Amino acid sequence: MLWYLLYPFRGTTNAPRLAPGHPLRKSLTHYGVYIARNVATTLLLSVAVTIALLYPVPFLYTSDFTSSTSHIPRHVWTNATPLKNGIDVEPHIVMRSIWVHGSYMQALNRDVLLSTLELQDELLGPTKNFNPHRSNALDSLEIGDPLEDLSPEQRDAFHVVNGLTNQSWFFHSPLLYWSDDREAIASDSDILATVNEHQKQATSINVTLRHSLTFSGERFEDRALVAADALVITLVHLRDSPVGRQWERKSAGLASRLDSRWTVYPKEVGHSLQSQLYEFQFLPMSLQDSLMLALAYTITFVYVIQNLSKLPAIKSRPGLILTVVAQIFMSIMSSFTVCAILSVDLSRIPRAAYPIVIVSMSLENILRLIKAVILTNSESSTSSRVGEAYGKTAHIALASVVEHLVLLWIISKLVASGLSGFCGFLAIAIVFDFIYLSTFFLSVLSIEVRRTELGEAIEKTASMRRRLHSTSSQPPSPTALGLPRPSWFAAFLQGRVDVSTRIAGTVILVCFVVIAQWHFFDFESMVRAVVRLFRVAAPDTGGGHNTNYWDSVSPQFKEVHQARSPASWLRLQDQTAREMNNAIRPYAYSCVARVYEPLVFVLNGADRMPSVSERPFLPAVYDFVRHQWKSFLVAILAVPAAVRTFVSYLLWIEADEADDHVESADEPRLSVKSLDQGHALDVALLVASPDGLVVSVGLDRRIRVWNVQFGCRNYLLTEEDDSTDVPFPVLALAIDDDSTWLAILSTYMVMLWNLETKRWGATLPVDLCGQKPEAFFFTPALKCTKVPSLVVVRRNGTFAELWADSCEMVDHPICQTPLVCAAPLHCRAPTIPPVSVEDHFAIIAASRNGCVYRMFRAGDEWISEGPKQQANRERSVHSVVALAQFPAYLVVRTWSVDLVDLRTSNIIHTFRTTTAIKARSLRYLCSKRRQLQIGPPELSHFSLVYSSARTGHCLIQTYLPEQEGGSIALFSNDGLTGIPASSDSSCCTWDRSRQVTRDIPNPGKWEALPNGCIVGVRRQGQAIPDGCTGSLSHTASGHESAGRTDGSLRRRGLGALAGTVPATPTTAASTTKTSTAATVPASGPDCWEAWSMWSMLDNRDGDSAGSRGYVTQPLGGDHDDLLVTEPGPIVQVGAGTVALGIGTSIKIITLGHERFGSAADLLRAEPEVMRAGNASGRRRKNRPLPKGA
Repeated sequence: MLWYLLYPFRGTTNAPRLAPGHPLRKSLTHYGVYIARNVATTLLLSVAVTIALLYPVPFLYTSDFTSSTSHIPRHVWTNATPLKNGIDVEPHIVMRSIWVHGSYMQALNRDVLLSTLELQDELLGPTKNFNPHRSNALDSLEIGDPLEDLSPEQRDAFHVVNGLTNQSWFFHSPLLYWSDDREAIASDSDILATVNEHQKQATSINVTLRHSLTFSGERFEDRALVAADALVITLVHLRDSPVGRQWERKSAGLASRLDSRWTVYPKEVGHSLQSQLYEFQFLPMSLQDSLMLALAYTITFVYVIQNLSKLPAIKSRPGLILTVVAQIFMSIMSSFTVCAILSVDLSRIPRAAYPIVIVSMSLENILRLIKAVILTNSESSTSSRVGEAYGKTAHIALASVVEHLVLLWIISKLVASGLSGFCGFLAIAIVFDFIYLSTFFLSVLSIEVRRTELGEAIEKTASMRRRLHSTSSQPPSPTALGLPRPSWFAAFLQGRVDVSTRIAGTVILVCFVVIAQWHFFDFESMVRAVVRLFRVAAPDTGGGHNTNYWDSVSPQFKEVHQARSPASWLRLQDQTAREMNNAIRPYAYSCVARVYEPLVFVLNGADRMPSVSERPFLPAVYDFVRHQWKSFLVAILAVPAAVRTFVSYLLWIEADEADDHVESADEPRLSVKSLDQGHALDVALLVASPDGLVVSVGLDRRIRVWNVQFGCRNYLLTEEDDSTDVPFPVLALAIDDDSTWLAILSTYMVMLWNLETKRWGATLPVDLCGQKPEAFFFTPALKCTKVPSLVVVRRNGTFAELWADSCEMVDHPICQTPLVCAAPLHCRAPTIPPVSVEDHFAIIAASRNGCVYRMFRAGDEWISEGPKQQANRERSVHSVVALAQFPAYLVVRTWSVDLVDLRTSNIIHTFRTTTAIKARSLRYLCSKRRQLQIGPPELSHFSLVYSSARTGHCLIQTYLPEQEGGSIALFSNDGLTGIPASSDSSCCTWDRSRQVTRDIPNPGKWEALPNGCIVGVRRQGQAIPDGCTGSLSHTASGHESAGRTDGSLRRRGLGALAGTVPATPTTAASTTKTSTAATVPASGPDCWEAWSMWSMLDNRDGDSAGSRGYVTQPLGGDHDDLLVTEPGPIVQVGAGTVALGIGTSIKIITLGHERFGSAADLLRAEPEVMRAGNASGRRRKNRPLPKGA
């Protein structure tokens, strides 16, 4: 609304855009960057503040209308409005009262109570054991002289309980707690206990004797009355009541008769007391109100869904909606707490109306921030994008907050008293909403960006924008073709009209205030309600600040030092007025009363000087601090801790404060650690686990366990005082999924080593039939076994399953011909249709005649399924490769690779190669597209990495979606797999995918990693020199196209920080060194270097894509490495780390910043998140020591 008001001066209604160098925008951008870099800290602080403000709400609000707590908003409109004295309105009732004071806050003194009973009996006659039901009927009464006092029978006969007439009356008195009995008051040993026990006592007409009605200036502790400043006796009568005339007559002469004991105010008591007309309203929500609120909430919900559905970069819409709802809920509940502390009365507006205004205002800022994040440069870091978006939009949100605060302050001066508290609530809620937007929502949005929930769609939007700008010919508009332009409403229904939210909050706020004002003035015309709202100077506006002359403290009452003024006391009687109205006007929702100025009696000799200062907050606040502080602190500590755990789950690892710092040119991306002196002779065999354990076997007959994750601590595989000798040669090693057991296979036995307890386990005999096994591995652990079973696949077409718990070995046949390869397949990812528990694990083996067999467990037995006949298939099979993320595997032949469905053994797709594949060299890399629910798997890219049998070069054969930003359906041959096709139009089949092939000459020894990179080691003299190019070819939709050069590969020799990792106490001779540029010998043909290449092309960089992800790093190390002719075994350790045996040392080569975890954790990690080219500086903190350390 502010920008519309400034239109005559600015010439536009758009919000201003600050220049990037503006001081305010720079400050806001820096703040947004800081929040994005400190997501965990920000979330913890915002959640802690939220808990601190939400936890007290149940203790500060109540529905029993005690004065120690705030009143919960109900489903009614309530108000007590003073009316203009000259207005022609006949009051329904008349209220007269006397206030009796003793010493300050000593009204419950026994002497004061007994003296008050005398005053009550003087005014009303004897009231002991007051029970008007015993009176005679009205028609049997005869009233004599009106100046004579009524007898108790006559007085009680006019009581309203005996029939409603114009002469009816009733009264309220604190003395009713003792049935107006002097002896009961005198003998009461605990007056406070009696008063608190009877706080819900009802009179004969069902009016509750609340403490707020019978006392004034109450003081509460633990929701119990502990003191009061005045006793209040109230007479309520109708127009012609003789009891009212008697009260008026006798109160005029009461002061002169009791002058020796009391001081009476006002002192001109002989004159008539002043009066004021008040209208008490208690209007339940009508059907019209409910329908209007339901319509408002429905429109708001539809508006939110429509806006979120139009945002192209939002995948987790349910999560985002939940975050928005949480922010609004936090703002509202925090405002309730602050209003309770500040004693703001919120009970006059229906509770259903509170959220709607905040929702409309909050959505305006939230949607603006989300859209700004989407429009930022997708190549920037997470913190930069979030900071830039916040810097662009925060000043608009801040201006909106200030605008609405000023507007609410103005409205609160004009509206009825019932609405002024609501305006205060909205002002506090708006401030909290902006605070939570700048902390809670901003940090959650940073998490979404960091988890790449926005990444794919942002990139897709950016690419679509680039294609849009690059397209010279665009389709003509409908109007250019002569077609009629669609109507605005039709375009709105189609989602092509962007409805602005800049004035939605202001419009809803003003409309709601007008509607509420309309309710409070008895449904007068809407025009008059609006006119009344803006008639500031009119004396009859009925506003909350237009009070009568005895509303404020008069000079006479200042002498009394009353703890609560009569007008303040009257505003607490809305619930009592409702009960009185039920007795007098049962079916009416309002009541007009003529309220007379109270007659105040002060006991002579009483000390009316305030002895204690008035507390600034409600008593419930102090009760909460006194009794709930322990559980309050526990909640503040426990809930943020739970949120911290959840954030860690979302981010998978702890985010470092420098997580998104831009990587400098000198920061090493490829680091090398050398594990020396662990072996005296060359390393012959390596095995590793995903959580950082490496086991090495040397020709020196030593087996050593290394912990790469924690300082490369290591130990020899022996026990103290244990002469157990490992039979050599060691043919194979295996580690189970939990990194608990290490299995060592020799020619005739299998030995188990416990990596947790560092002790030997069972020893199992095995018969290999005189041949080296094709595969050796653990099966997934079963619940009924402590040690998972081991499988040894023999070359003769059989395999043996060994059980360590029972020391049993069971042979199973596979085929009748010798095997050439075998591999286990353990599918850990959920699939559609679901895979049974048995089908999650299978053994894939290929025979010499080219047949592929699948073995799976069925109960205690293994079933072997033979091959399905396929036409035009190559007979020779080099190897089989399991796709652990999916129920599928690859069958590698000389000139092709078959993708096979595990469940049906059907070939999904055949990948053709341009060169012969070297035996057992093929690896695969893929990126699974994130999906909101389990469904057919979709790939962002898929790469086959293999060595050429002819040239020895490493080839990366990558398959990309047909559309940029799309995906490839893994099981695209639906007729064979039975898996439904994806409903996404950007998802294509294998036949329609694009193919890109890259060639890396002289790769040496290499390995593909889960983070999407290939890491290798070779001699520097073999490296491709600057200026040479590798070939890059493209194949789209199955058609070959002309090749083109990729540009020269960029070599980067990046040095790491020098340092030495201390050895463990168990092996003082073993050391770990980090290679540095200073320790590397002069470059020459005898020096080794590590290299890495990212498998996925970066389409944003055009011809330089091939060189972006190419990095080299000298291995360094001792001069003994120069004698090594070729590297030894290489194994994958984590998501971005390999271990390589080179001579007597082990090289740990890490790309970027390593993350370790279980195999399932690494499978769930997205390659884009761990992309080496954009490796972020994440730091691992306080991780528990893994097994085997």
